[in-house]
Amino acid sequence: MTLYRLPPLPTIREIIKLYNLRAEKQLSQNFLLDLKLTDKIVRKAGNLKNAYVCEVGPGPGGITRAILNTGVEELLVVEKDTRFIPGLKMLNEASLGKVRIVHGDILTYRMDRAFPNHLKKAWEDDPPNVHIIGNLPFNVSTPLIIKWLEEMANRTGPFTYGRTPMTLTFQCEVAQVDVGVVHFTPLIKPKIDQPFKLIEKVVQSVFQLRRKYCYRGVSDEKWLKMVSGLKI
Repeated sequence: MTLYRLPPLPTIREIIKLYNLRAEKQLSQNFLLDLKLTDKIVRKAGNLKNAYVCEVGPGPGGITRAILNTGVEELLVVEKDTRFIPGLKMLNEASLGKVRIVHGDILTYRMDRAFPNHLKKAWEDDPPNVHIIGNLPFNVSTPLIIKWLEEMANRTGPFTYGRTPMTLTFQCEVAQVDVGVVHFTPLIKPKIDQPFKLIEKVVQSVFQLRRKYCYRGVSDEKWLKMVSGLKI
């Protein structure tokens, strides 16, 4: 149930027109204009009241508005594109300072310093009151997920706070649907008890050939030697 509502604001379409914004194809940007859709995406994250949330690539702020309407304690937005900063500042003013804007690249941003230390939990405990939400463009989704998987394995980055949940949307090239919404919560114990770099190397070897014929990759003699000693 929504317990907080933003005051009346220009629509996302009006924001786009006001600041002369457009989705850049070379950056794989796509704008979510339907607020019913953005509300539905945010509901997948669960109860966000009084939570600390990091939104990745908020753009013109469709998902940002939906997050603020849940009554979060603080919303950190990390946006690389300068064009979107004025609209995000408007949302910060409308939410009475709940939005903290970082103009930077999520691939290099130190998320281990993003939120107060008192939010940290032991890995074996329930997930912390910290969430990651984002509509990921195609060009950043794969490297970002790999980065987060490694940080998850090492319990660094956003996972210094514990088993931080993530609710992410992907374009069809990644999620195999028009817009895929995926909710992740790290496991207490990984399915494969091996170092991340080794698992990454195995996966790269499996999919090294054109058209991703993995059965040909796993038949390679070097790959067989590499995995012969794994405990899976």
